[in-house]
Amino acid sequence: MAEISKEKIEKILELFKKCIEKVENEKELEEVKVKFLGRKSDFNQIMKGLKDLSDGDKKEIGSYANEVKKNMATILEDRFESMKNKEFSNKEWLDVTAPGEKRKIGRLNILSQTQKEIEDIFISMGFEVVDGPEIETEWYNFDALNVPKNHPARDAWDTFWLKQKTSSGERLAPRPHTSPMQIRYMEKHQPPFRVIIPGRCFRHEAIDANHEHTFYQFEALLVGDDITVANFKDVAKKFFSVFFGKEIEVRLRPSYFPFTEPSFEFDISCTVCGGRGCKSCKHNGWLEVGGAGMVNQRVFEAAGYEKGRYQGFAWGFGIERLAMMKYKIDDIRIFRSGDLRIIIS
Repeated sequence: MAEISKEKIEKILELFKKCIEKVENEKELEEVKVKFLGRKSDFNQIMKGLKDLSDGDKKEIGSYANEVKKNMATILEDRFESMKNKEFSNKEWLDVTAPGEKRKIGRLNILSQTQKEIEDIFISMGFEVVDGPEIETEWYNFDALNVPKNHPARDAWDTFWLKQKTSSGERLAPRPHTSPMQIRYMEKHQPPFRVIIPGRCFRHEAIDANHEHTFYQFEALLVGDDITVANFKDVAKKFFSVFFGKEIEVRLRPSYFPFTEPSFEFDISCTVCGGRGCKSCKHNGWLEVGGAGMVNQRVFEAAGYEKGRYQGFAWGFGIERLAMMKYKIDDIRIFRSGDLRIIIS
């Protein structure tokens, strides 16, 4: 058993103070703490042996031992605090009010950039951007759009039909165009209105440089009391002129779509040569863009409108097609190829 006396305790305290003076870091300070106040320290053995002293010694030496222990603990605590303050003061000063470094989180790919630009242009002309489901019923995909039952677009070779059906047995398909949203929007809104409908579409296509099975389309619908083809040409000319940053002319050619009457394909003056003729436009001065027409009255009826009450135009085109024209991309497949020129453009 360790010697228990006030003299022994005093010697331990003197040695403790000498060790404290030599300490240079927190690690050494922790070692001093363990050496003098740890479970296996001489001082701790003295504290355990106090119970074996006489009542008189126990009171005198015990009181002194507790005072010394408290003194050493205070010295250790003050020294720990002093070292922390010294370490903090030696560190580089940090201005917490300074703006942080902006983290790089990537950017929108070229298709998203193109879609956003298209939306911004139409919004500036008073159009509203709306969205709709990618999985549609046969009614919205074809029936309500006046597509005949025997139309080839309904064939499995052109449309991806799902095995799953609605509770009423109606067929479901990933939408082959954004036109179903014409019906959905008109069911809940009364004219006049002007909306744009961007979105992803799916078709059972043979993939090549100009065709993809998954692509993005953009639909525009304007309905009112006295809308004419002239309104369409004016909106189209303004849009393309802003989008391409130059004066663009629009040309209409007769065509057929079940959901418009009359229907037409529309071309724009070549964005490369300005209509003079070059390789890009096959020397005819025009570039084919998409289809359009005046909304068929049967489509208005399917949406719940009175036949002949309103007029409107609808037109759609591929977002990839416009991006290819603007950024001189010659293969639609490159958009989903993982090509870094597209991903980080």
